[in-house]
Amino acid sequence: MKYARLTKEQFEELHQEFINFLASQSITGDEWESIKKNKPEVAEQELDVFSDLVWEGVLNQAKFLEHISPNQIYLFKITEFTINLIGVKVEYEAIDITTRQGYAWLQQNLMDNRVSLYTSSKNISDDRNKDIFALIQQGAVITKGDLYEFFEKHLNPE
Repeated sequence: MKYARLTKEQFEELHQEFINFLASQSITGDEWESIKKNKPEVAEQELDVFSDLVWEGVLNQAKFLEHISPNQIYLFKITEFTINLIGVKVEYEAIDITTRQGYAWLQQNLMDNRVSLYTSSKNISDDRNKDIFALIQQGAVITKGDLYEFFEKHLNPE
């Protein structure tokens, strides 16, 4: 398994896709029930293969990631060759930027000396999707990039 097995909830959400996946391997519903009962290791392998296929599809589409904690924001933009980072660090313990009030404070105080903005970039390895998955495992979520673009404009005003 290259990534991680989907959760029970994710499998339930992708129920029809999983049925189609089994059908593409000529496995009927009755055969699947028999496999689960009589060959649980084969069933586990099928779940793992399906999970990897789903992850590949999701990761292939990923262009932006965000990881937000009470005092830091990591915003990632994935290009063909690099992962670009915009980092925001708030050194003010009374503020939790994961709350509505804390984020509002951040928006109004970007130039405050307790707020640090920084950028970084690293080359993508030979396995782009594994790089992205590693960030997801550390708590990042895939986004549309609105927050990244907001801070990018703030850092690079034209």
